Amino acid sequence: MVQQVTNGIKISVSSNFEGTTYRNHRLYYAFSYQVTIENQSNETVQLLERFWKIYDSLNKTEIVEGSGVIGKKPILNPSEKYTYQSNCFLSSPIGAMNGHYNMVTLATTKSFKVYIPTFQLMVTNMSN
Repeated sequence: MVQQVTNGIKISVSSNFEGTTYRNHRLYYAFSYQVTIENQSNETVQLLERFWKIYDSLNKTEIVEGSGVIGKKPILNPSEKYTYQSNCFLSSPIGAMNGHYNMVTLATTKSFKVYIPTFQLMVTNMSN
C-alpha cells in the first residue's frame, strides 16, 4: 500500500493482479485498485474530478480524467473516509498509475489538488 497526504487529505492505494482476459482478440492483464480518501483536515471537502496517468511498460501512457470517481462526488467531513474500488487493463504485465483529484473546500469554495501517489501494477508471480 502507498500513501500520501496533500492539504490534509490522505490518499491510500493498494492494487491487485486479477488475471488475464482477451478483448478484441488481444491479451490484457487485469488489475484492481482500492483507494481510500481520508479527510484529516478541519474542513468539509468534496471530490469533484479525477485525473489519472496509467503507465503500461509496452504501451503509451494513458490519461483518464472525468467527473468524480465511480459516478460519485463524495463529500467528506473532518475525520471521514471514503473508499472505492476500480480497475484497469494493461497490455503488459508491468505498469503503474498516479494522478490527482480536484477537490473543493465547501465553506470557502476554494479548489485544490490532492495528489495520488504512484503505485505499481505487477503480475503477482513477477514480484519479489
